[in-house]
Amino acid sequence: MHGEYKVPGGKLVAVDVDVEDGRLARARLSGDFFLEPDDALEDLNAALTGMPETATAAQLARAIEDAVDHTVSLVGFTPESVGIAVRRALGHATSWRDHTFDVIHGEPVHPALNVALDQVIPEEVAAGRRGPTMRIWEWNAPLVVIGSFQSVRNEVDTEALERHGMTVVRRISGGGAMFMEPGNCITYSLVVPESLVEGLSFEQSYAFLDDWVLGALADVGVRARYVPLNDIASEHGKIGGAAQKRFASGVVLHHVTMSYDIDADKMLDVLRIGREKLSDKGIRSANKRVDPMRSQTGMARADIVAAFIAHFRDRYDTRLSDYRPEELARAEELMATKFLSEEWTYRVP
Repeated sequence: MHGEYKVPGGKLVAVDVDVEDGRLARARLSGDFFLEPDDALEDLNAALTGMPETATAAQLARAIEDAVDHTVSLVGFTPESVGIAVRRALGHATSWRDHTFDVIHGEPVHPALNVALDQVIPEEVAAGRRGPTMRIWEWNAPLVVIGSFQSVRNEVDTEALERHGMTVVRRISGGGAMFMEPGNCITYSLVVPESLVEGLSFEQSYAFLDDWVLGALADVGVRARYVPLNDIASEHGKIGGAAQKRFASGVVLHHVTMSYDIDADKMLDVLRIGREKLSDKGIRSANKRVDPMRSQTGMARADIVAAFIAHFRDRYDTRLSDYRPEELARAEELMATKFLSEEWTYRVP
């Protein structure tokens, strides 16, 4: 059995392994990584051999850590990456190439409907009615989307919100507030089986699931990097942030909002962005946190979105799709009964 894992920003780790009587046999580690001294490779193989077939990626990583001492240098890979490659070889974890992704870029809809779709699409994927999905949001009205655990009172100036004709909606994932006017940012949602991030920590899974968008940004001339825990930044500053929700059904929702051309003055009027929020950013003004892609690329938003979709489709196995009528009906029901309700919106006042 063969499994591979490409470390984000690092090297490829490959493992070939057999299973005998419920335990790993004849483990053979390879890849384009660096390892010193050379003969440590045999120690890594020996550490895997004999481990239970059911061992988790973390347990496999610990076995490798126990097998080497401080004189051994693993460069471009980690014990955890070896564990993930083994789990993939055994069929417990999956890779991008194991899936065909539905790609959806629909017409603009009520912004709260996009929030509701982030509950509906994971339900559909978990039920097997839809494959893993990447969808680009389009919306037709201004909105502030707050994280699942944020306080409306602490995050939003409700008088300014009303003055600018905006509403506030609480999403199901954690993270910070998103200031969204039509055309001012680019937001996408990924819905994937948990097997795709099996063995990864939450922090590692953020970087892993957004590795593709760093390539897409490079295609449009933006040199970007991931900044833990959940930010994407260019050499000129922050571009966007990510959020996740993991469901008991075994599905992961991961979405990202990136600034395109945000009215910073209006955003600062509506959002209560305090000094504590900015304290780890090394800047004094929240205006500097907004780094629109328009200024860095000179491209229209639609052209950037098209480039993102093209990059994703070139990189992975995909098929173009659209929302099914029953998905939209379910999302509209949730929008009316949950996401626009005061009970949900103000569950954290």
